[in-house]
Amino acid sequence: MDEKTIEVNPITRIEGHARVTIHLSDDGAVKEARFHVTDFRGFEKICEGRPFYEMPGIMSRICGICPVSHLLASAKACDEILAVNIPEAAVLLRRLMHIGQIIQSHALSFFYLSAPDFLICVDADPSKRNIFGLIEKYPDVAKQGIKLRSFGQKIIEYLAGRRIHSSEWIVPGGVRTPLSKEKSDRIRSEYDSAMKIASENILRFKDILEKLSGELENLGDFPTYYMGLVTSKGDLEHYDGWIRIVDCNGQVIAGHLDPKKYYEYIGESVEPWSYMKFPYYKPLGYPDGIYRVGPLARLNVASKCGTPLADGELKEFRKLGRNGVVQNTFLYHYARLIEILFCIEKVEEILDNPETYSENIWARASVNRYEGVGVAEAPRGTLIHHYKTDKYGIVKRSNLIIATEHNNLAYNMAITQVAKKYIRDETINEGLLNRVEAIIRALDPCLSCATHTWNSIALDVILYDSKGKILDRVTR
Repeated sequence: MDEKTIEVNPITRIEGHARVTIHLSDDGAVKEARFHVTDFRGFEKICEGRPFYEMPGIMSRICGICPVSHLLASAKACDEILAVNIPEAAVLLRRLMHIGQIIQSHALSFFYLSAPDFLICVDADPSKRNIFGLIEKYPDVAKQGIKLRSFGQKIIEYLAGRRIHSSEWIVPGGVRTPLSKEKSDRIRSEYDSAMKIASENILRFKDILEKLSGELENLGDFPTYYMGLVTSKGDLEHYDGWIRIVDCNGQVIAGHLDPKKYYEYIGESVEPWSYMKFPYYKPLGYPDGIYRVGPLARLNVASKCGTPLADGELKEFRKLGRNGVVQNTFLYHYARLIEILFCIEKVEEILDNPETYSENIWARASVNRYEGVGVAEAPRGTLIHHYKTDKYGIVKRSNLIIATEHNNLAYNMAITQVAKKYIRDETINEGLLNRVEAIIRALDPCLSCATHTWNSIALDVILYDSKGKILDRVTR
């Protein structure tokens, strides 16, 4: 049968560049939809030949939204190369900085990028369904988003001296400077306000879910596996711990996996139509080994959050799933709000710990191993940095599995489900276009840091004349 294609290009209000193609059979039925990541950066190759101690600074430049996550995962890989146990105070301060990162990133995703979809209406005119429309119609909500994101950014700034690309503070072996009581008090001064904003918006989102109840099942609701870090007790974890994988029924299929041996259970595939890799769970093969990561997955794999308010909200969250497992992609938004609540509670816990203020913050050493793996939970999911060096500490090979990459198979499943529901007569109406983009934004892709694979679409040069006519095209 002949195939027809509908293209949605570009996808808006996401980090990076992407387009969607929807493939139709001859009778107009949707066969599949593909999420194409169209930019290429190749940080894995950029790293080769660099001294390992430069890696945290280089890696924090991968992304302007989640630089702390890359800085942290990279530094943890370098800790392994040094073969050191970093001081407890350094762990607490790294955790605190990472919490600030998660709060600001989740606030950006929820308020700035996605709130126009569900507060203004997914069927609204795109000239109104954007951040400016949100400011006009819901100014108080827009201000809350700014204030909550600022709270997370200030935590980073108070620790490291700047809000973005603060790459000089976290170093292999620990951190450079301790936290002063004065800066701790500054963080505490905004704690109650941040908690109030998080709690209010959880209630607001629950109201939104009631209004969307008839449509939710068509917004990326499908079974997959879920993966994330947990503590030794099975609690929600962002900095360290063990990898746990559960199925769509909540059964733990792998509960105590060593993150440093990720290559034993995570495979990486490529497709000729995207620059983003396709990770999969090796025992099930590709593409059957599809799993999801990120806030929704983390809440699915964790036994509990481990803080009072977040645990109470987690119970409500799980009522929206089957057997306690929430499969609906749109509910990533709810999961983000719960994680913000959890992170704010953890801020107080860390600031109350006397060890947080110790000046023993940096374990210094030289190259003792020629390989290191660093794993942390970025806002969008499990982040893996893996470096191999020579005896001088020069990086010979690096492998990165970015949080967004883990969800690559899920992106394609989600947009295929939406397309099959809403495409009629081989045309795209505004409602379909908005829903395709909205479900992508729910997964919150960060594409600039996730584009490393080199394949047959490596170079596509198009020459246009002044009227937009294609004069020549070369693809390599």
